[in-house]
Amino acid sequence: MTSPALQRRLGLGDAVFIGLGSMVGAGVFAVWAPAADAAGTGLLVGLAIAAVVAFGNATSSAQLAAAYPTSGGTYAYGRAELGAWWGFVAGWGFVIGKIASCAAMALTFAAYAAPAGWERPVAITAVVALTAVNWFGVTRTATAARAIVVISLGALAAGVTAAFSAGATPGWLAPDALWMGGGYGILQSAGLLFFAFAGYARIATMGEEVRDPRRVIPRAIVIAFLVALAVYAVVAVAVLSALGPGAVASSTEPVAEAAAQSGWAWIDVVVRVGAAAASLGALLALIAGVSRTTFAMARERDLPGVLDAVHPRWHVPHRAELAAAAAAVLLVAFVDLRGAIGFSSFGVLLYYFVANVAALRQRGAARRYPVALQVVGGIGCLVLAVTLPWQSVVAGVAVVGVGVAYRAIRLRTRRG
Repeated sequence: MTSPALQRRLGLGDAVFIGLGSMVGAGVFAVWAPAADAAGTGLLVGLAIAAVVAFGNATSSAQLAAAYPTSGGTYAYGRAELGAWWGFVAGWGFVIGKIASCAAMALTFAAYAAPAGWERPVAITAVVALTAVNWFGVTRTATAARAIVVISLGALAAGVTAAFSAGATPGWLAPDALWMGGGYGILQSAGLLFFAFAGYARIATMGEEVRDPRRVIPRAIVIAFLVALAVYAVVAVAVLSALGPGAVASSTEPVAEAAAQSGWAWIDVVVRVGAAAASLGALLALIAGVSRTTFAMARERDLPGVLDAVHPRWHVPHRAELAAAAAAVLLVAFVDLRGAIGFSSFGVLLYYFVANVAALRQRGAARRYPVALQVVGGIGCLVLAVTLPWQSVVAGVAVVGVGVAYRAIRLRTRRG
């Protein structure tokens, strides 16, 4: 009996909103504190570096997605252009990194929405609820993403306006402030801020569910990236200006605290609603993206074949979604937000390094962007990965090693 197939139901607008939902929630409310802790006001330089690297990666993903409109993103591209081991490393890096991102977004939602002491139960409930939304079909995912992005951007606009109205903290942008973290601190902040941009690939992982994917996916990736970059730049300046780098570094809710400096009594509720919505939007798209890559890896038997199943009615990879949600729930129960961000960044930077190498090999009609973008993206990924907090690097290398050992044992067993 043939397994049901994924269906092409998403247009350009759907794809853009899924990408925006992944990016706006993935960083704009969560990433400023660890980045400021690493580089202070220098996080603005880190943001620029992260944007350059991310744009190289975005164009590589767009170029590859046009040539290979299938589920799995760089896992599928790496296999096609470089070989099965490259594809596995990319797919494993994506799955472990994005499951950590799921945990980070669930914890961010709870930080803004849950009563004190109830953060982890509320975060776990969010993972379960949004897995249920994804279960009932990709069009529900796209509809929910549109609503969440509109709410998030509206709340951000109000919060940024409030933060700017409070006036600037003295000395936050002094001539030497941009370099206060030093070269290493700035690169570390760039690696952490890269976490905020990584959502554009969510569109590519859903290549079997987009109509006219060779045209739609590249356009959606670039549009979503440029909109998100503009949002991040404005929010970064607003938060640093209102609080100063020291207060941002120590804050668990930097956007809400920056807006509160205005004295507007109602702004805290608005920002909290926006932060909660943005985090849920990112979590919704993350679960969808991780499950599609898990499904693609299971189809090639790089992960257990039981995960290679499509629901006969809703046409979603339901077992892969359940597995991703279960792993995210475990992380929510045991990790903190900052640790999840650093670990996620390592896995995703590894994923995009493979994407850049794969795109570098494309020739002829498949090439859409200059080779220099792939070179910058690939080198940038490696540099940012090794300058992340050492705990994140060690944990990332260890978990990648576990994945490589798993596949090697599976291959040997299969040959035996």
